[in-house]
Amino acid sequence: MLRRTFVKGAAVSSVAGSRGAWAKESGVEVKLALGYDNFAVRAMKWKAPELIKYAAELKCDTLFITDFGPLEKMSDSYLRDIRKQGEDAGIRILLGSWSICPSSVKFRDTWGSADEHLQLGIRAAAALGSPAFRVILGAGDDRKTPGGIEARIADTVKVLKRNRTRCLDSGIKVAMENHAGDMHTLELRGLIEEAGPDFVGANFDSGNAVWTLEDPVQALENIGEYVLTTSLRDSAVWESENGVTVQWTAMGDGDTDLRTFFARFAELCPDVAVNIETISGFNRELQVKKDDYWKAWPKGKPKGYEKFLTLARKGKPRKAGPVDQREDIAKSIAYCRKELGLGRR
Repeated sequence: MLRRTFVKGAAVSSVAGSRGAWAKESGVEVKLALGYDNFAVRAMKWKAPELIKYAAELKCDTLFITDFGPLEKMSDSYLRDIRKQGEDAGIRILLGSWSICPSSVKFRDTWGSADEHLQLGIRAAAALGSPAFRVILGAGDDRKTPGGIEARIADTVKVLKRNRTRCLDSGIKVAMENHAGDMHTLELRGLIEEAGPDFVGANFDSGNAVWTLEDPVQALENIGEYVLTTSLRDSAVWESENGVTVQWTAMGDGDTDLRTFFARFAELCPDVAVNIETISGFNRELQVKKDDYWKAWPKGKPKGYEKFLTLARKGKPRKAGPVDQREDIAKSIAYCRKELGLGRR
């Protein structure tokens, strides 16, 4: 792992100021690595070489391929060739895929059983040089299934534990995401600790945290020590007729306190790349004023809910509309570099 790409070492602290946030190792200032998640440009239907080329155009440090679609083959030889293409362009490739919870509403057997899917991803990550393999449990509807999210977490933990030795032997960790309203970051933290932090960590999605009634800064506090990879975006949040409405936005266009967020990010996970995943153009109302909404939360309002409401009270309504995906991610990467001081190129 090249020093210019990632920070490694125990003696790490952080500094923050008007220019943004950085990690410090042995007194040397090192900027946080910056990249993008391929889902941000999903409409382009690009394969891996095109994604790498675009990452180089944006002067990214990393490219997070979060599904197998851009990979034309899953053979080790092909994946090693893609890895070399990335290295030649100065891009570190990270890998992910979808649900490994066999009882989730989102699980598909496209890649075999949950175990087979996970095992394929571990092998592919090793061939690509990705230190972690990102997966998900499911989505918000899993909270309403028999046994609720606790049962789905238990099923996911079983899959993970059956593959612990394979992960340790390969040196690949599993990055579980808080995805589409499935797990609150405290629930994700519990999953990681139950499965084993020696081989399981988090892919932290700050936009998804808002869908589970969390202020992104508080969500980072909850999960930061376990973060292995990221899929980050800004969010606009405001009070509306039936509760709180959320619109995901380009970086800098939302209500997240990004300077505080990244100053804390540099303290909690300084060796983790900041990968931006813009998914803009629509509004979603979280109907917290309706009793039916809370059927998905049988234990009551989650910890940190009041902080989420405080964020919403400060926000103002936004209109939704079509967004150019390339423009959105390019704008976000530029904002992160110029306004927040992220990126090493």
